Amino acid sequence: MNLAKKITGLGAIALLSIGLAACGSDEDAGTAGAGSVGESVKYKITGIDPGAGIMEATERAITDYELDKWDLVSGSGAAMTAALKKAYDAEKPIIITGWTPHWKFAKYDLKYLEDPKGSYGGEEEIHTIGRTGLQEDLPEAHQILSNFSWSEEEMGEIMIAIQEGEKPEVAAQNWVDANADKIALWTDGVEKVDGDEIKLAYVAWDSEIASTNVMKIVLEDMGYKVTTVQVEAGPMWTAVADGSADASLAAWLPLTHATYSEKFDGKFEDLGVSMTGVKIGLVVPAYMDITSIEDLQE
Repeated sequence: MNLAKKITGLGAIALLSIGLAACGSDEDAGTAGAGSVGESVKYKITGIDPGAGIMEATERAITDYELDKWDLVSGSGAAMTAALKKAYDAEKPIIITGWTPHWKFAKYDLKYLEDPKGSYGGEEEIHTIGRTGLQEDLPEAHQILSNFSWSEEEMGEIMIAIQEGEKPEVAAQNWVDANADKIALWTDGVEKVDGDEIKLAYVAWDSEIASTNVMKIVLEDMGYKVTTVQVEAGPMWTAVADGSADASLAAWLPLTHATYSEKFDGKFEDLGVSMTGVKIGLVVPAYMDITSIEDLQE
């Protein structure tokens, strides 16, 4: 099977929406009256940007589980959550690429499909990575970034605020203002600087929007002039590896970004783990009567 042909573009989202709308309102949400869950969603998995590690893992799952009829729809995180909301509000079936931490698990009753073949790996970690030479050039920032760690609950406060309409920079500032003790742990023993420049690269996942905006404020409070740049996963890793970005708080390891960490081995520094117990996989509303990726074979 040619996996490249299994990923369709943004136009497929419209087809998915039409397919969902075609299901009668009186049909059972678990099967939508179709002969299989695949038929009920037109054999579509709603994904995000094609460069994301979770998309690569989903391609792997399509192969591992021999889901030859299925297509992976590429788009964006925002398009994915919009499709989820539309389906969920109507209690229609939908299958999405999902990850935690993410605000959608607080807003909707969702579940991961079991992955007995391990296509998505086990629990992941979010790492902070820096360019080679960062410690010598920007030692204070290097120390702060190395100290950075927080919990899913702490990150979730910012993600939910943003989802409810707050601007990311405002939500991050409110969190920083309310968590001085936490910030003090990251900056303990670090001297302030005077206008040193630093660039942070990040992907447009809600989790990384939260962490990057928080770190931007923390570094600015320590005297740095901070630039942030939003890119896809591949360009993010490339920027850190070639030095055009100083650091990123958005490296998901060991599986999600394994391709990039292996490709750029020796060209970046792993500054440490900022969050443990994160996860990726296929996600469905809890009202759907399926429990495993194997159920998609039917």
